[in-house]
Amino acid sequence: MEKLLFVYNADSGKLNALLDSLHKVVNPSTYTCRLCELTHTTIGERKSWKDFRKSLEVESVVLHKDEFLQAYASKFGHRFEFPVILAQTRRGLEVFLSQDEFLQIRDLKDLMGKIKERMQLY
Repeated sequence: MEKLLFVYNADSGKLNALLDSLHKVVNPSTYTCRLCELTHTTIGERKSWKDFRKSLEVESVVLHKDEFLQAYASKFGHRFEFPVILAQTRRGLEVFLSQDEFLQIRDLKDLMGKIKERMQLY
């Protein structure tokens, strides 16, 4: 595995970040990015998450949905559901952790454990 791509189900930009934070507070049950919920507070990225990503033995890239689609849509189309973690391998991009699997993750510690566990398979 060459790198992991963490793709949020949110668009980039300060206004979008503000609206996402507000959405998480006002109506959290309808918020659609479990990866954001786990890795960010209302004021930014959790330090433990940032430290975890830096500790990985592979490069990690964080992208918002619009950034991913701009960079990869021509090659991969819209075949991924967000949020998603993708592994870039010799064969291309592979789903490392799917949108559905995010629904089973209880908290950030659980997410980090799942990532470490999956990395052993590569």
